[in-house]
Amino acid sequence: QVRLVESGGGLVQAGGSLRLSCAASERTFSTYNMGWFRQPPGKEREFVAAINWSAYRIDYADSVKGRFIISRDNAKNTVYLQMNSLKPEDTAVYYCAASRGYYGTSWIEYSRWGQGTQVTVSS
Repeated sequence: QVRLVESGGGLVQAGGSLRLSCAASERTFSTYNMGWFRQPPGKEREFVAAINWSAYRIDYADSVKGRFIISRDNAKNTVYLQMNSLKPEDTAVYYCAASRGYYGTSWIEYSRWGQGTQVTVSS
């Protein structure tokens, strides 16, 4: 089973940018559909972005569309989330997730998760 490790979180001012990375542990990473989710303080986990195994399909939550970009490098077993024009409401723990068969926005359907990385956006 693939193991996932996120990095790149931190504290940034509103309007700034961060790039999150999620490194996978195995060579079969290229067969997994990947998603980014976040959990704001005191709220439920929510979908941010998804990319299928070939990068042919990409989807974003409406709240981040036009500001965030998901991408993947299968040669490096890594998926990225470039976050631009950050807002205080983007503050959350960000998780990457992997699924062999499922592609979509439902976090319950993803079988493998990283430990999360904190993103804090100050106003």
